[in-house]
Amino acid sequence: MKPQPLDAPTSIGVPAHSFKSVWTVAAEALSQLVPHANNVQIVGWIDRMAELHHDATGAPRAVMHAQGRMWFVARHEVDYLAEAFAGDRLGGATWVGSLGRTSLNRESVIWNLDTGRVICRAKSRWAHIDLATRRPSRAPHAERLALEPSSAPRPLSTKKPTKS
Repeated sequence: MKPQPLDAPTSIGVPAHSFKSVWTVAAEALSQLVPHANNVQIVGWIDRMAELHHDATGAPRAVMHAQGRMWFVARHEVDYLAEAFAGDRLGGATWVGSLGRTSLNRESVIWNLDTGRVICRAKSRWAHIDLATRRPSRAPHAERLALEPSSAPRPLSTKKPTKS
């Protein structure tokens, strides 16, 4: 899966500021009995897009881990709308729909690049967790700014917030 500038079909409702990726379905992604991408693989793609999106903002998982914190999935809601097969070229987009102090809601869409058909839509709730206490914690201000729902992914700011 590679981050890539990509135009999504306008009919599938992907915001312009979303983070986009492209990949090809590998044979290993298929179920054994029915040769289509299985649901576990699709959820893995959703997770990988979220990881790449965070990397693009300057907060990769390794850095967060070293800081004693991490985003954990609290809930995935996935609507499977079509099948994907080995060799299919897929596009994916993910974006933060809303952002709270200790959680965010992320939306994702995966579609077939050749047909434009939507494979799935997902909504995921993520909780920002302090790894020492295993309790929700406030995400750093700069990271929250970089993930703002109304803007494109941007690198983390090193500026301190101004007090009003």
